[in-house]
Amino acid sequence: MLASYVFYGWWDYRFLFLILLSTLVDFFTGIHIEKCKSRKTRNFFLGLSIFFNLGVLAIFKYYNFFISAITSSFLEIGLNVNFETLNIILPVGISFYTFQTLSYTIDIWKGGLKPTRNFINFAGFVSFFPQLVAGPIERASSLLPQFEIPRKFNSELAISGINLMIWGLFKKVVIADNAAVYTNVIFENYDNSNSLTLILGTVYFAFQIYCDFSGYSDIAIGTGRLFGFRLMRNFNYPYFSRNISEFWKRWHISLSTWFRDYLYIPLGGSKMNMIFTIRNILIVFLVSGLWHGANWTFILWGGIHAFLFLPVFFLKPSNSKVSGPLVLNISNILKICFTFSMVCMAWVFFRSKNVYEAIDYLMRIFQNQEFKITYLSIERYNIELIGLILFFVIFEWFHKNSEHPFSGKFRILKILFIIFITLVMGKFFDYKQFIYFQF
Repeated sequence: MLASYVFYGWWDYRFLFLILLSTLVDFFTGIHIEKCKSRKTRNFFLGLSIFFNLGVLAIFKYYNFFISAITSSFLEIGLNVNFETLNIILPVGISFYTFQTLSYTIDIWKGGLKPTRNFINFAGFVSFFPQLVAGPIERASSLLPQFEIPRKFNSELAISGINLMIWGLFKKVVIADNAAVYTNVIFENYDNSNSLTLILGTVYFAFQIYCDFSGYSDIAIGTGRLFGFRLMRNFNYPYFSRNISEFWKRWHISLSTWFRDYLYIPLGGSKMNMIFTIRNILIVFLVSGLWHGANWTFILWGGIHAFLFLPVFFLKPSNSKVSGPLVLNISNILKICFTFSMVCMAWVFFRSKNVYEAIDYLMRIFQNQEFKITYLSIERYNIELIGLILFFVIFEWFHKNSEHPFSGKFRILKILFIIFITLVMGKFFDYKQFIYFQF
């Protein structure tokens, strides 16, 4: 045990050193980009920042993946080569703070942001603890100035933050963590399950990942508000989207807008001909998939979303923008259900261990069409989970035009109602597994 503490403690210092080094590099490159008048020198310092940040990300997150892909390629042509892989632990939050600091130097290079000379403020911006691990990915132009101005306690902002934290905690602990239990069982035993069980598995995972990720974002944003910081909204009821274009305007907003501003537009965006526009869209979605994880399943997940996005992009339906009230009618219900089905199909690749299992999982849905509730008999609380998800969807629908369900009127009553639901569900689900601390 002592050896394990020493090992993990040693790695904690390594991670701390890594984020400190990244902070130093971007702090000084930002200053030099502004100071230098020569475009060539400015480009050099920008390139230094990009090379360092993406290089660190490539080594820690993608090196083994690329080595495996190269080795497999050589095997396909009959060459057996052995490249050394790295036995390293992925640093926590590296994808998020890497993109956050990259946006800082790129914005300075564009001339839209002045670099800070206060290293403490910049280090606080890079390592701001509420959103360091899983976002939202904040822009320096929005968050950094908040470190440079005096802040006074704002009771209204703090209450809003607490409400958001309560809602995020409900999504994370009550829905995501319980859905994860059944998702794991179904995906690990998918080859012995009927079609209904496999469909339920995709739906469970859809709500697991949404409530886990958006719940964490809500807690991060709410925690920031307690300290007087305003972080950007990261999720806007994405499962009520009527097409994939709208979905990406509502899902992980900080990441999708980052790729739009720092990858899609620099590539030429949609101002080029159709072939190059399609190329740019494919690059953005494939890179987005790779950003989520070093596996072919993530890349294919991004490719599926690109395939679904392209028709919507070129047809440009009137509801592709997130604006105005979402009216409950037959047309919108069908569009929402179809979009959600397509998103769930793509989630199978996101969740599966490899591409083969994902394809096999989907094939079994259509091949093994036994829509019987035979599998549910070994899972006592499956029906309760379905009821909980339905309640959650209805509750969100009635609050889809607000930031979160606890804003507006009857806030206290709604909070008490959610606490009541949590206590009722506690009789069906074991929450003891979530009440512990690890050091």
